[in-house]
Amino acid sequence: MKKTQHTADQPGDGSVVGGRLDTALSRRGFTTWPLRVRAAVAAVAVTAVVAGAGVFLVDNLTNVFGPDSVCEGAVSADLLNDVLGPGKVSDQAFGNGYLRSGSAFCMAKVSSGVFGNERSVTVELRRNGDLSVVANDAEARLFAASANGGASGAGFDHRAWALLPDACDSGQRITVRADRDNRPGAEKLAALAVSTAGRVASQQGCGTSSMPAPHQLSAAGKDHDLDRNAVCGLPGLTAPASLGGAALRETVTTSTDPLWTCLIHSDANPRSPITFTIGTEPRLLAPATPKDEPGIGRARWVRPGEMTATCQGRPTTFRMELNGAWSSGPAGDSTWQQFLTAGGKAIGCEPIL
Repeated sequence: MKKTQHTADQPGDGSVVGGRLDTALSRRGFTTWPLRVRAAVAAVAVTAVVAGAGVFLVDNLTNVFGPDSVCEGAVSADLLNDVLGPGKVSDQAFGNGYLRSGSAFCMAKVSSGVFGNERSVTVELRRNGDLSVVANDAEARLFAASANGGASGAGFDHRAWALLPDACDSGQRITVRADRDNRPGAEKLAALAVSTAGRVASQQGCGTSSMPAPHQLSAAGKDHDLDRNAVCGLPGLTAPASLGGAALRETVTTSTDPLWTCLIHSDANPRSPITFTIGTEPRLLAPATPKDEPGIGRARWVRPGEMTATCQGRPTTFRMELNGAWSSGPAGDSTWQQFLTAGGKAIGCEPIL
């Protein structure tokens, strides 16, 4: 029987490879067994250092070894990375209570790199009793429950808020706010707010954590000159005498659900705005008992500057503040009558007067 011959191009056992390795080591000065053992140990050490460096970088640049959620399970780590970029996720709680109880808020953080490079958002559960907290939200990009699977709220470049589901107590909303150096955008922050609202609702036992991210946000309101014969774009609402004769500007939301708001200001006095606000989503406010006193038409007073009326079977809130003060007297009543009539018509409400 003819014996098979192996060449350098056709190795059949480890002898040729071993020979090549022996020659390579000899060329580099590793001519004795102890030297070759040292070379092997060095190679293993280098491999371990490279592997360790890889783990270190993964741990510092990604959230592979981090938590799935932070802030008592209310904030998704994946969504936080989507909003703030890749990195390791952590949190810092403030206050003595829990986020889901509304008595504390949390800072959710993402850090990357050896030196931290930290970005953050604060997350808070608020309980609202009147529209003053959203009266200046005229630049809001709104998303309505009817078009977003039940999710309702508003987004801005640096913050967003979302209402808890219908089954939860009204007046509750999650607010997320990016730190001053970040502007993640309305869409991403709205998605984080909605997700967090769903998780908090699940913790409260009044919803599920699977609320869909909003996919349809309205355009942001733009500042423009005031039309004194159609204030805030409402035909029939004229500028009250208390506004004076100064040149005025106004910003109005481009949608009415979950709220409609108009902010009026003058360049000479930007810190004393005039606001008209209508809350069209009952979840926006905690239930309030109207005062037992005469109102205007079907509308009833809730507190100074705020009235409520039923529109399409739902409680709807109207709020007005002129030059930093509540309207009163005959002139104020006249403006209220115009606002209730024109504002009610704009949101599809049955006649209030």
